[in-house]
Amino acid sequence: MNSQMHKRLFFLIALILIAAFGRIIPHPYNMSPIAAMGLLGSAYFSRKWMAFVIPFLGTWLSDLFINNVVYAHLFNEFTWFYSGSEWIYGSYAIIIMMGLVLFSSVSILRIMSGSVLATSIFFLLTNFGAWLGNPLYPQSFDGLMMSYAAGLPFLQGSFFGDLMYSGILFGGFFFAGKQLHFPIAKTEQA
Repeated sequence: MNSQMHKRLFFLIALILIAAFGRIIPHPYNMSPIAAMGLLGSAYFSRKWMAFVIPFLGTWLSDLFINNVVYAHLFNEFTWFYSGSEWIYGSYAIIIMMGLVLFSSVSILRIMSGSVLATSIFFLLTNFGAWLGNPLYPQSFDGLMMSYAAGLPFLQGSFFGDLMYSGILFGGFFFAGKQLHFPIAKTEQA
């Protein structure tokens, strides 16, 4: 692998991992870089497994810090995964799969579309998970709609966060490629 490809791969991994820890900075509810990390990875990692592993690793490491340092008082013991995390991580996996299909080429329209689709996937899947088997909601269609209604106050943060962080991450990768002289498009070596 040549020097430019090493720089590209290193920068892409570093950008995603640094973005994950952006979750620690105070922010409005659900305004986080996680969906944008998955979209960026799906757009630019040539090896599909890296599109999943790197964003998931960044998310999990930041979750460990958040759960065991920032919110340690809410847990009785060291927390590797929190209740309901399967719905959160499942939504990220679907977002990445969607990105792998969507980003055959990268454009502003595709980035914006991916962000809106990511927000929708996250909202629909995580609120379904919050409803399923939860005694707070009747296990009926009405109960499911109650769960979605309860999630509406968080939807705006997700929407603006996904758009903003996608712009920052995709834009940052593009401009770094120009400044550091590495190829921006997917290549077989990366």
